[in-house]
Amino acid sequence: MSEKGTIIVTGGSRGIGASIAVTLAELGYSVACLSRRGELPAVQGASAEAFSRCHGFTCDVTSSDSLRDAFAGAAKLGGPIVGLVNNAGIHLEGPSSNFSRDDYETVFSTNTTSVFMSCQHIYPHMADSGGLIINIGSFFDKMGVKRNLAYCASKAAVGAITRCLAVEWAGKGIRVIDVAPGYITTDLNKDVMLAGPLREYLEKRIPGRTPGTAEDVAKLVKALFIVDSPFLSGETIYIDGAQGIAH
Repeated sequence: MSEKGTIIVTGGSRGIGASIAVTLAELGYSVACLSRRGELPAVQGASAEAFSRCHGFTCDVTSSDSLRDAFAGAAKLGGPIVGLVNNAGIHLEGPSSNFSRDDYETVFSTNTTSVFMSCQHIYPHMADSGGLIINIGSFFDKMGVKRNLAYCASKAAVGAITRCLAVEWAGKGIRVIDVAPGYITTDLNKDVMLAGPLREYLEKRIPGRTPGTAEDVAKLVKALFIVDSPFLSGETIYIDGAQGIAH
């Protein structure tokens, strides 16, 4: 049990979600790490104390019942649930002319509908005492990207969900923020991000010539939980090394 309370992180076992989970645990929160296998975060170098505050929960974020059960389990960790990070997501791409409806719906189910359902399930836990919801979007939400119609649209919808809930739930003391990363190197994609055609492209497109890291995103999420700013809500905060505005 943590005196600071509990934060739920979906997709909390690998990549950006794992880094977020461990970083929040280092702040003293109990962290419920939701993933399909219920594994603890795969992060090198984290302290034993931080790992002791991380708790794995098996969850399919595309299932409302699975989310409900995982949230109920997180509530039993002790202390109030004070935060939710909707990080789980999927990236499928292909030509729009023949992109399958099944793949399209898989992207939206995982990236967008899951955010909607998670927010609905967290609401009863925050309605009386408030809290912070952070949705992990993407800078693709404002871009036109070949072969990425479903992904771009799904992340644009995350921004819209963020704005609508921030307005609707402000009276309950619930803040909602969309953190939208650009290209981020993680343990899941490092092979293509560190060498080859994609790396060459990013060196030309990112003003600093280097993609971000999962730790960069985690530090921003950490800052949002540290800074007590009730007037900051409904915004999309881009963390893309200025790539999205570079010409």
